[in-house]
Amino acid sequence: MKDSSRKQGAASPCAACKLLRRRCAQDCVFAPYFPAEEPHKFASVHKVFGASNVNKMLQELPEHQRGDAVSSMVYEANARLRDPIYGCVGAISSLQQQIDVLQTQLALAQAEVVHMRMRQFSSMTNSPENASPPSSRDIQSHQARSIFNMDMVEQANIDDSFWH
Repeated sequence: MKDSSRKQGAASPCAACKLLRRRCAQDCVFAPYFPAEEPHKFASVHKVFGASNVNKMLQELPEHQRGDAVSSMVYEANARLRDPIYGCVGAISSLQQQIDVLQTQLALAQAEVVHMRMRQFSSMTNSPENASPPSSRDIQSHQARSIFNMDMVEQANIDDSFWH
């Protein structure tokens, strides 16, 4: 997983060694996960967790789990830098609130569809024999209009999302 230029002796230091201003050894634990082309990844992880702690965490893990651990640390560090108090929990909470709002809207839309079908059924059973029932196209068009007329999530809530 190490950069091929490192094996050929052209020791381009990884982002961690470059930031820490040290020589990047051939067996550097940071090199496979913090390439020189992405210095921001290690900078944010170093700022939140510290290089020594990251080094300890990586050395305690089996190699096949280190990539996932680094991805998690980068995500948590970026979240913590954006929101120093809540970090990832703030993002999760925001997403949960959006899910709750959308589930409520879905339930309202489903209830409206059921209500419209009941009205349609009752009007079909109460209408005279010679009256033609509304076509399925008329029903679907009316349902679509009423569903799209209901209140949607406020755009301000979506714009304040953690992911923007």
